[in-house]
Amino acid sequence: MLTLVLGPLLIFIFTIFLTVAGLGAAFIVIPTLYYLGVPLKEAMAIGLLLNAVSMSFASIGYIKNHLVNFKAAIPIIVFGIVFSPLGAYSTKYFSKELLLVFFVLFLIFAGTMMLFYKPKQTQKRKLNEWTLGSILGIVAGYLGGLLGVGGGNFIVPGLVWSGFNPKNASGTTAFIVIFLSFAGFLGHIAIGKIDIMLLSLCIAASIAGALVGSWAMTTKLNANQVKKIIAVVLYIVALKMLWSLLK
Repeated sequence: MLTLVLGPLLIFIFTIFLTVAGLGAAFIVIPTLYYLGVPLKEAMAIGLLLNAVSMSFASIGYIKNHLVNFKAAIPIIVFGIVFSPLGAYSTKYFSKELLLVFFVLFLIFAGTMMLFYKPKQTQKRKLNEWTLGSILGIVAGYLGGLLGVGGGNFIVPGLVWSGFNPKNASGTTAFIVIFLSFAGFLGHIAIGKIDIMLLSLCIAASIAGALVGSWAMTTKLNANQVKKIIAVVLYIVALKMLWSLLK
């Protein structure tokens, strides 16, 4: 009973903040549900499906407000879906602990860049959308599959670094996460039984959180505020992973 109440409530809160950052909430949803007693594989499947659902609703507002760059998003989606299974397959050739250390360092660097790197609004894009999207799709897909995390953690800072406005970077990444997360969900679909009541409540909480988060991002926050939120999210992910390594 506690899981049915506390799980959806926490998911609602997490989804609000992560939607603002353009990231799926799976990396927080999965351990949250697991700590509440949900089997790990079931928690992973639910988390990935919630990513796809919440970002689908959030993207409606982003598309209406012209915050999704489809020229960059399409190649990221295509290459991300292709390279994600390859990354997952490659895990047997690498030390998981070493990969997590590198990922933590990357997240700290990316969060610091979000706080202190100030691209000029008039500067030209470092790469055209197709080239940038192809590179980010390969990197996000492969490393996302390799490390078992959402590709949005790589995509958002990459887009900002290339010259995207932070709001456009978040909106574009949210749209991309729909497809990458659903592809990941399909990879976990054979887990067996899922608690339908828990799944339904979590989906409702995720949709509500996504709608609130997208509303806040499009109407209440400016680009600098979005960058700060993204940086905080990246630092939280890094600390969470570092803690898991030190335990």
